[in-house]
Amino acid sequence: MSTANLVILMFLAVPAAAAEAVEPAAVTLVEAVRLALARHPDVEKARAAADGLKGRIREVRAQALPEVAINSYALRARDPSFLNSPSLDKFPEYLLEAINPVGANLFDYSISVKQPLYTAGKVGTALRLASIEAEGSLADIDRVEQELALAVVRAFYDLIWAERYRNLVAETQQQKKRHAEMAQTLYRNGVATEVDVLRSEVNVANGAPDLVRAENAIRQARAALNFYLVRPIDFPTRALGEFEEKPWTEGGLEELAREALRRRPELLRLKIAERSAATKIDLARAESRLKVDFAGAYGIMSRLPSNLFNSRFARWNTAVNFTLPVFDGFKRSGLVWQATAAGRAARLERERAEQQVRLVLQQGLDDLKAAEETIAAARANINQAERVLAMMQNNYKYGAATTLDIVDAQTALSVARTNLLRGLHDYTLARANLRWAAGLTPWE
Repeated sequence: MSTANLVILMFLAVPAAAAEAVEPAAVTLVEAVRLALARHPDVEKARAAADGLKGRIREVRAQALPEVAINSYALRARDPSFLNSPSLDKFPEYLLEAINPVGANLFDYSISVKQPLYTAGKVGTALRLASIEAEGSLADIDRVEQELALAVVRAFYDLIWAERYRNLVAETQQQKKRHAEMAQTLYRNGVATEVDVLRSEVNVANGAPDLVRAENAIRQARAALNFYLVRPIDFPTRALGEFEEKPWTEGGLEELAREALRRRPELLRLKIAERSAATKIDLARAESRLKVDFAGAYGIMSRLPSNLFNSRFARWNTAVNFTLPVFDGFKRSGLVWQATAAGRAARLERERAEQQVRLVLQQGLDDLKAAEETIAAARANINQAERVLAMMQNNYKYGAATTLDIVDAQTALSVARTNLLRGLHDYTLARANLRWAAGLTPWE
């Protein structure tokens, strides 16, 4: 390799090394949630919608502000309409021949102003409605962030579970290999039979696919977490954390329900929808009320360009327009009807959502209790399974147990350890789901 190529490779490696230093592979749960909230497209999309509603507020506010325009035109025309008048039939022939329309220029420029003076509260109501919708967009952002945070928590602990489960499978596989080696040694010494050796080797072979599936589960869990962190799918992300085993001290169903009704962003959004519907009713009623507008214009009109700055050719007008709708084809009543129905639908949806929150909280408490019992039972079973496996291994050395006894003991211990790991995983996620259902952060 030439010196020039070596320098180029070193130059290209510097940014890669810097990027690796900026983007650490190992993350804690809080860091993972922070990265997801800062990067994920769903959050940016919700924020973009909120920015759009800010523009809507500005658009509505413009209805109450004056509209100013500069108008100008240049016209050249020939108009023979005078010759088509029936009154010219009484004119002498020689006089009619003297009348010959010719093309003429006309130049005009002006500035016009329009200003609503009275709208029966329509502009103010529309502005209040836009503000309410903007408030709802903030609730939408909170909802997206909470759901994304919960998804990150689940993916984070799924990765921890997959890695711990792979370790359990690998440990079980090592036990199977040690037993196979023991069986071969005892067979050579004439203590064990060939059937014992074959059974132990089959047991080792049957455990190999479990290890492969456990490795695949790690890759899939890491890919899911990388998706929420907006990292490459194969990025070597590592989760730094442990499963939660702290007792639940956040209160019972009623306390959690009160907290959820106060904090859950989707419930806040539905309450905002009710307020929005009530405001739309006021806006619809304003459609048939008196409206007063001011309009004025000032400019100069001249046939010759030299007179465009001569005040003698100035023209101006002012007007106050009064508009009182008499019959609009039932448009107003239709708008009121729609807004009233939307308000009723929003109220019913909020009541349904509140009941659903209570149901989710109750299910969360039940899941938490079930996970606690699973952990306690699994720990007791592990102690017993370890003792049984140790006894079977000692008995096997003296010919008092068979390979089937060893396999059964290994399977029982593996199941007990897997149940404990699954219980710890489920308990941690149950706590996260319960906190999320109460409107709290899904981590502590």
